[in-house]
Amino acid sequence: MSLDKESVQKALGQVRYPGYSRDIVSFGLVKGIEVTLEGKVSVGLAVTSGDPEVPKKLYADIEVVLKSIGAKNPEIAITVTVPKGTPPAAGAPSTTAKLPADAGVGKVKHIIAVASGKGGVGKSTFAVNLACALARALSDQGRPGKVGLMDCDIYGPSVPLMIGVNGRPLLDGDTLIPLENFGVKVMSMGLLIDADAPVVWRGPMIMKTISQFATNVRWGELDVLLIDLPPGTGDAQLSIAQAMALSGAIIVTTPQTAAVAVALRGAAMFEKVGVPILGVAENMSFLESTDGSRQYLFGQGGGLKVATALQTILLGEVPLDQTIRQGGDHGIPVVISHPDSNPARVFRSVGLTVLQGLEKQA
Repeated sequence: MSLDKESVQKALGQVRYPGYSRDIVSFGLVKGIEVTLEGKVSVGLAVTSGDPEVPKKLYADIEVVLKSIGAKNPEIAITVTVPKGTPPAAGAPSTTAKLPADAGVGKVKHIIAVASGKGGVGKSTFAVNLACALARALSDQGRPGKVGLMDCDIYGPSVPLMIGVNGRPLLDGDTLIPLENFGVKVMSMGLLIDADAPVVWRGPMIMKTISQFATNVRWGELDVLLIDLPPGTGDAQLSIAQAMALSGAIIVTTPQTAAVAVALRGAAMFEKVGVPILGVAENMSFLESTDGSRQYLFGQGGGLKVATALQTILLGEVPLDQTIRQGGDHGIPVVISHPDSNPARVFRSVGLTVLQGLEKQA
């Protein structure tokens, strides 16, 4: 059997990431395949894991499948990045070098993923308002301009509209300069394509774009970079969790049972790759009338159920309020447009709780 890159990649598609049913190729972990004229095979992988058994298992499985297609003494290089806050175990492979300090996430203190297993729970709206709340809190502490928001929803980027930025980012050499509004630096696919242009991409192209958002954007010195993940637990979510040193993840859900079940499945991915859950936020918790009475349109207590199951805290319950929707439609988040409203107070409270949790990590 003649060996070439295509046959090697097909063989690697049989290797599952430990604990998952998906293969390492579709997860975007394979970073290089080389096949010489003499049939020498070299494969490179990049993974993020605090578990030293993961690269060992991958190495063994890859070696088996490569030898099964006729590769003799294949060279397998696995670069491992240990998640921030995870002490390297004895005998664990060395970690990758840090990104350049003048571009990418090299000067970012904390990177937080905002995630939901299910679409339609208001995750992007939550991320935008949380970013503005964090920016306001840090500005009050004398640290303005220290928050970034990376919109990784490639197919349906809504962050630019919600935070009121438009136009094309400037390019300095190979580095994109993020746009900024309300003290938040923003990068999104929505800033790079025409508003009516559909994004019809396969997994590798998505992974490349997300990688560029991390390494080719001049984020500068940030205290917090929020990553608004697309819903689900596919290639994009796992690749980000593995490729970036996340300080933690925030899980967004709504109260109803269906959302709770999916949120728990989504959170399991972060646990698999050693990313701590900072807390759970419940969105659309209740509709409050002018007399102070509340209607729980989507049920009650779902966020607390998720937080309890994950052994973490409930960060807050965001009410169902038209000012939140109006803020998103007009590009002025409710934290900015109605700073004294109940929703804004909830977002500010969540922001302060998150900052306190990050300070305890430091």
